[in-house]
Amino acid sequence: MKNIIGNRLAQWCLLVVLTSGATFASQALPVGSLPAQIPFSLADLREGAELLGSLAPNPVPMTSSSLKGEPDFQSYQFDLSQADGSSLGLQLQPLAKPVSARMNEPTTPAPPSLPAKPIEKPAPQPLSSRIVEYHMNVELDAQKKQIAGTQTMTWQNPGNQPVQELYFHLYPNAFNSKKTTFMKESGGKLREDKSKDNNTGSMDISSIKTMEGEELVSKMEYVQPDDGNKDDRTLMKITLPKAIHPGERITLKTLFSVQLPAVFARMGYADDFVMAGQWFPKIAVYEPAGTRGRKAEGWNLHQYHGNSEFYADFGIFDVRIKVPTSYTVAATGFPTKPPADDGKTKTYSFYSDDVHDFAWAASPNFIYYEEPYATQQIPGVRIKLYLDPKHEALKSRYMTAAKKALARFSQWYGTYPYSTLSIVIPPENGNGAGGMEYPTLVTGWGAADDQPDLELERVIVHEIGHQFWYGMVANNEFEEAWLDEGFTSYAEDKLMELEYGVKPNLLVESSYMTSPEALKQDSWSYRGHSEYAENVYIRAKLVLKSIEQQIGRDTMDRVMKTYFQRWKFKHPTTSDFQKVLEDVTKTSWAGFFDQYIYNGLMVDYSVTGIQTKSIVQDGQPLYENLVRIQKLGGTYPTVPIRFHFADGSQIDKTWDGIDSDVQFKLNHTAPLDYASIDPQHSIVLENKRINSFMKTDVDSKLSIRWNVGVVKLIETLFGWVAW
Repeated sequence: MKNIIGNRLAQWCLLVVLTSGATFASQALPVGSLPAQIPFSLADLREGAELLGSLAPNPVPMTSSSLKGEPDFQSYQFDLSQADGSSLGLQLQPLAKPVSARMNEPTTPAPPSLPAKPIEKPAPQPLSSRIVEYHMNVELDAQKKQIAGTQTMTWQNPGNQPVQELYFHLYPNAFNSKKTTFMKESGGKLREDKSKDNNTGSMDISSIKTMEGEELVSKMEYVQPDDGNKDDRTLMKITLPKAIHPGERITLKTLFSVQLPAVFARMGYADDFVMAGQWFPKIAVYEPAGTRGRKAEGWNLHQYHGNSEFYADFGIFDVRIKVPTSYTVAATGFPTKPPADDGKTKTYSFYSDDVHDFAWAASPNFIYYEEPYATQQIPGVRIKLYLDPKHEALKSRYMTAAKKALARFSQWYGTYPYSTLSIVIPPENGNGAGGMEYPTLVTGWGAADDQPDLELERVIVHEIGHQFWYGMVANNEFEEAWLDEGFTSYAEDKLMELEYGVKPNLLVESSYMTSPEALKQDSWSYRGHSEYAENVYIRAKLVLKSIEQQIGRDTMDRVMKTYFQRWKFKHPTTSDFQKVLEDVTKTSWAGFFDQYIYNGLMVDYSVTGIQTKSIVQDGQPLYENLVRIQKLGGTYPTVPIRFHFADGSQIDKTWDGIDSDVQFKLNHTAPLDYASIDPQHSIVLENKRINSFMKTDVDSKLSIRWNVGVVKLIETLFGWVAW
């Protein structure tokens, strides 16, 4: 899910924090701890013009496309064909683009497509274990904002022990009162999206039967393994009449209904727009011994929390969706036949295999486009846009961002194996459904601006990145969200820099780390959404960038690709990624992971004292310069230090960073002017750079000069904000 840090409000809040902090520092820091000039320049901050999002209104495109790994898109092996939308029963919009669309052309084109004939049919061979299979028939009551349906679910016992209890996630019940765990933890707010007063949603199961016709509703029981909150009904247990033995299957037929809330936290309605995310009874994951480090097999059970996302088994979905005849439906997977229209209602049929979730959106106002796309790494995919009319003119920007993301991520990590990718743009008041990922379907931000900045592309790139880490690698987001959000944010930055010329400002992002916590922990263990987002999005990405800086980009590319290829469709854990990293680099990373992943350390090296005195050595007058440096955070293997002298000379040293308190002695013909740790800002996990610089002598005018510098910094930051 796309983090809120990139939006306007977050930019403004960050601006206030940065400027307030700078002003406080100018008044509070002791003499001797500040430079006469700020040790980083405004040019450093401007580099990439990317401040935790898209603060730069006019990013400069890349001037060279000769980066390593550039794919060769010239040869092809697929038949020429056009995707025409007929399978959806839709009349495609004309190819000619309005003037407003041409004005919004991306600055660089997408990698060209090979002639493509995307074939929408079941996969010839299973890609995953396919533990579960769903067949559903559902109908939307557009007036009552309700979904009613039948679900026939088949589950196979993957373990070595008999199982007599099944567990289901009933996510819509998170919204049935203010007393649920989700609402209590979130305060009725997810990102900047807030639930309205008296806004409720719920799920009711009226029947659940075995294939022999035995009714099991009386065997249902709500459970709360995480917090014991009896008002939470997001996890349900059902006791079976007999055990399911290893390798055996059970099929249950369920009647259920969902009351949609006004769109909030990934699902609901906004006027006549509907987003059905996490909307059906979803069976939990039963993990055999050895899965994700388990010593004994059993269910992985968690309620729906304010910060947590999801975890489910791979399987097959066959879903029919009935809506009013004026509605268009976007969904996971591909249509198996044109929709059946009786004049009042229209029934869509969708199928998808080797996915672990199914979502759909519906609206009578969607503007629909599709294009076929293929590269050497992508056999062929239909990219389908379901646009709010306000953003119809921006279709080329959405399409280009999708092509760039699919092409690059498939090149870097592995093939996008599905034949469809759907992109849904909610209406302006539907942002509760925006910026979210589902298998083969993503949502962008609501159609608010006529001329949006590059946040439009960034969100699409981010959510398509999730198709690889959330969609195919598919870690447990309840317990290890960083493996999804951090990896996706890392990939997002890499693509935005290559394709749009927007570099992340890691210096600023690291300084934003005010509450670092362990990355491998339950999502609800973080103190609120801000701390969750700060760690699993930004700090997790910085950890990956730090690894990249230590091993080099080429080796990091091999690490990421090896991890994806080794663990796609297998639900890995943090230790699995560590093992891949160690296999590729042939080096132990235990110390690094212990500090920065299993614990919440950041790098913090501080210059805490400078002493200079005149001496005579071998009859020659010299200056003895003593510099004390302390380690206040985690260990970093290479710590650059610059010693600058009054005669303009300087000595650069690299320290191993191990000792907690060291003293450097430098005898020199001139006294030391200042000492600076990591002057080039190469240590991305350093978050307290204000103590990394010390000047030997500081006169009384320093605070005046510093305050003037703060004013100029504030003026520059205000100038960057894209209003």
